Amino acid sequence: MLVLAIAGSLRAESFNAALARAARDVAPAGVEIELFDGLRDLPLYDGDLEGDEIPAVRELRERIAVADAVLFVTPEYNGSIPGVLKNAVDWASRPRDDAALRGKTAAVAGASTGQYGALWAQQDLRRVLGIAGARVVKGELPVGRAQDVFDESGVLTSPLVAERLRDHLAELVREAAPLGVAA
Repeated sequence: MLVLAIAGSLRAESFNAALARAARDVAPAGVEIELFDGLRDLPLYDGDLEGDEIPAVRELRERIAVADAVLFVTPEYNGSIPGVLKNAVDWASRPRDDAALRGKTAAVAGASTGQYGALWAQQDLRRVLGIAGARVVKGELPVGRAQDVFDESGVLTSPLVAERLRDHLAELVREAAPLGVAA
């Protein structure tokens, strides 16, 4: 099974990108996690450009389409999801009848330096993904005080967070499996 992980932060030292990378280390057997790092290359969503062949948009849509499921990892900016991640969801939700996200099984996670682990952003992202046509699995994975669970090089050091991430991925795999996806 192929899971595409999309971290919604452009920051080089992003805890959310580190959480997406950590997913590769704790993924269930038979699950490959690929990272999408092209958010910076996506133009702002513009319905006038929807049919145009923009390479970055095409890559996003194709990578989501070939994935069996998607893990979205979001920081929280001003109590919600960052614009770059919302922009990616907007591009992946078009054209509506043939959108890459339509019917795609997805899960959300998030990390922050505060105690709530980007929980508000995850709740907003769940809603946005559902409206965009994705099948969003229940639950979030909030990782609070991220500076205490990753080392200085971005490696996950918390066995508890690793276990919670492993369980979250297992739920994503279980939800994607009934769609004919073999784990």
